[in-house]
Amino acid sequence: MVLTGADPYYCAGVNLSATIRPMHPKKLHGMIVTKNQEVFDTFLDFPKPILIAANGPAIGACVTSASLCDGIIASEKATFNVPFATLGIPPEGCSSVHFERMLGKDAALKMLDDGWKPTADEAKTVGLVVDVVPHDQLMEKAQALAEQWVAEGRKKTIPGGGDVAEYKAVNAQESIALADAFLSVPFLQAQSNFLKSKGKTQMAAVFWLVKTLRPLWSKLL
Repeated sequence: MVLTGADPYYCAGVNLSATIRPMHPKKLHGMIVTKNQEVFDTFLDFPKPILIAANGPAIGACVTSASLCDGIIASEKATFNVPFATLGIPPEGCSSVHFERMLGKDAALKMLDDGWKPTADEAKTVGLVVDVVPHDQLMEKAQALAEQWVAEGRKKTIPGGGDVAEYKAVNAQESIALADAFLSVPFLQAQSNFLKSKGKTQMAAVFWLVKTLRPLWSKLL
């Protein structure tokens, strides 16, 4: 399978302010755990090789899910950003384990902790992508590589030697940690600040209020 996005982004990431809605804290926590786990288990369980054709900037979960696939071929316009530290949340998509195996310790720490956003060429240098091609040739090159994989009888693999059963267990643990973080003060404050910087003052006020009232509703978790 070849998976790509619509220009100008491969994927702009999850719209957290639209995803997280007011509800009973325990229900919200459970929903976050379940939905996050489902996203990455879908990639892990897919029975055939997946080739990602990254046609532009990739942010958050679309980067970590792409890294679990058999390979990424990138347009020269692609960039890769996992802003977990900025958002005050832990890594997801098995990246807490997988990135170091795939990219090496230094590159993994740069992306996960320091906010490094590699370009397509930089991502190829550290092993995140297998090839970089001119933007207008991306799908042609992706199709050719996918057909080559079919001709070779290629089987599904995870770069870095990851095991599906192990990674599903990692995904389950990360999903709980992510749900915990989404209901934490640092994340709620970060969302409020981000939305305010984008001029979305009403939604920013909602996250500020939820953060301020956390000592009360956290007792329901």
